[in-house]
Amino acid sequence: MNQAVNEYDQEPIPGLPEIPPEGERILWQGTPGWQGLARHAFHVRKVAIYFALIFLWFLASKLLGGQSLVQGLVLGTWLLALALVAIGLLLLLAWANSRATLYTLTNRRVVMRFGVAVSMTINIPFSQIVSAGLRRYEDGTGDITLSLIGRPRVSYLVLWPHVRPWRFGQVEPMLRVVPDAARVADILSGALQALAAAKAEAAPAAATSQGGGTDPSTPDLSAVSSA
Repeated sequence: MNQAVNEYDQEPIPGLPEIPPEGERILWQGTPGWQGLARHAFHVRKVAIYFALIFLWFLASKLLGGQSLVQGLVLGTWLLALALVAIGLLLLLAWANSRATLYTLTNRRVVMRFGVAVSMTINIPFSQIVSAGLRRYEDGTGDITLSLIGRPRVSYLVLWPHVRPWRFGQVEPMLRVVPDAARVADILSGALQALAAAKAEAAPAAATSQGGGTDPSTPDLSAVSSA
């Protein structure tokens, strides 16, 4: 995986740091929805439930202490204000990340452009993808995870939130809350299979000259599977 561009000023094609070479074509481009990022990456719903439970506990403790409901609500105003600020900031981060992110799938690579404070573009050639996985959500969006050969040179923190959660040792880039995820997964699967087919055509000649063997860089085409 190559870290191609930091703090780019202009893109010849949106989402790509350079004009694609001859023979490479864009198959799909898309951005994560900010509502999906808020829910699945920034966990706004869980944070709201957490603050609601804290507020109910605070209110119950005041009532048990002999104070009236109105007094408890007034005293808990600061907690409600804190909850609104926290949730508002998370929603703002989700919106900003959605605007700054553009995923591109070509017939040769996956390109991820992201970053709010510092913009960055990551190229992931198909030759480095071992397998891909799909996690679908009820609204039709989904996360597409890419398992790579070796250890990526870009860290978990740099990629976040465009990375599979809690995989610190073997970082797995992830296309977050992709719209119409099943269709995008099919496009990726088809592109990976086309690459594998092209390598298979070249394999007999390589096997004759080198004594056989399998190319370890050929993607595992259980390809895009559901998780």
